[in-house]
Amino acid sequence: MSEMTDEPTLALEKPDPEPDRTGPSLLRAAVRAPIEARTWKELVYLVAAFILGCAGVTYLFLGIGGGLYISIFIIGIPVFAAMILGGRVWGRIYRSLTEHLLDTPLPAPPPFTPRPGFLGWLRSAFTDRTSWRALAFLLVQSALGVVVGYLVLMIGVVSVFIVLSPIFWVIEKPVNIDSNGVEHISLAQFGNVFVDTWPKVIAFAACGLIACYLMIWVMRGVCRLHRMLAIALLTPTEKDHQLVELQASRRAAVENSAATLRRLERDLHDGTQARLVSIAMALSRAEDRVAAGGDPTDLINEARAGSKEALTELRELVRGIHPPALDLGLEPALETLAARCALPVELRVLLPQRPEPAIEAIAYFSAAELLTNVVKHAAATQVWLSVLPAGTDAIALSVRDNGLGGALQPIAPNGDSFVGGGLSGLAARARTVDGHLTVESPPNGPTVVTMVLPLTVPR
Repeated sequence: MSEMTDEPTLALEKPDPEPDRTGPSLLRAAVRAPIEARTWKELVYLVAAFILGCAGVTYLFLGIGGGLYISIFIIGIPVFAAMILGGRVWGRIYRSLTEHLLDTPLPAPPPFTPRPGFLGWLRSAFTDRTSWRALAFLLVQSALGVVVGYLVLMIGVVSVFIVLSPIFWVIEKPVNIDSNGVEHISLAQFGNVFVDTWPKVIAFAACGLIACYLMIWVMRGVCRLHRMLAIALLTPTEKDHQLVELQASRRAAVENSAATLRRLERDLHDGTQARLVSIAMALSRAEDRVAAGGDPTDLINEARAGSKEALTELRELVRGIHPPALDLGLEPALETLAARCALPVELRVLLPQRPEPAIEAIAYFSAAELLTNVVKHAAATQVWLSVLPAGTDAIALSVRDNGLGGALQPIAPNGDSFVGGGLSGLAARARTVDGHLTVESPPNGPTVVTMVLPLTVPR
């Protein structure tokens, strides 16, 4: 099963190499920190977060607070709902900043899908989890961006001023007065200690340089908090992932049903219907021959042969919808399937209890497609087909071959395993009942495809 489909599959993504934690590497990273693009991007992010934080405070106070106040009037209710949905806009802005300035792409939550009608829109707006989570993010982010951001930026500005203070010392010759009223030409004053000589000025500037350097790491720590907050509140939740998977599974099921109906319509039109028309014409000619006193035997035999072929085609169509062998259970159906396979199949079935008919049908048709893939693509000489318990309420259908291997298993952006091309239909079929499909296919084999299905259809 080295090529499960004719379509190209995605290459396996290689994980990023682990950063070198040795002392010289850390020292080089520390020395390069002030000139790294990351440092300046994080600085721009903190400035943007401070500005947006001020705007966010205004939005929360005037928009949400004002909308809540005027919601005591009927006209204020839709205004308040619109202000809530505005949280999605703020979330989109911060996700963009996090991606471009903090180098952390964040998946977008599901789009807002209102219920029909005006009241449905209001209800959807007030119960939109994504908007409320974005508003919670905006509240915390405003405090973090304004208060903490202001402190970090101001300390950074003061540190830079200290570094540049020798220039100010040369140009301005600043004056400070001690407790006795005596003037001192000094750059700074700490009690009765004055920075009034070049060694002191240089030491003072060196302290500012050290402070600037330390501020880089403080800035990175603050940006890490921003990043963690964005990941926690601006990315899809587990329920969002389940909803997306449910919608995808439902869409796949509808498309699969439509494709099955089109195939049945085509097979009936091109096969059985044409056969029945031929039978009707043969019987009509036989009737004419009888009326003319001739012998209609050959025409009757032709019609009989056509009827047998039509019955055979109908049985094949019915078997494609619901195999009669499934009436006896999954194990007899798989035994029939294995016996018809062009390759030797070693079958092992151990069922704790009989699955529901819908689960049996999914397992049967999935096994049929996997065996077909082995015959077509694997260059195998032996197949092992098994159905075994997977816990107390699930079964694992596994097809293994001794072919060439090499089928790829990419990694989805959300971390879930998936397979592309021809196996995507099987994966979608499994997801319709909360099952899943996995593939193990190292070079030179063996290839093992496992589909885990529940014993009952989720309600």
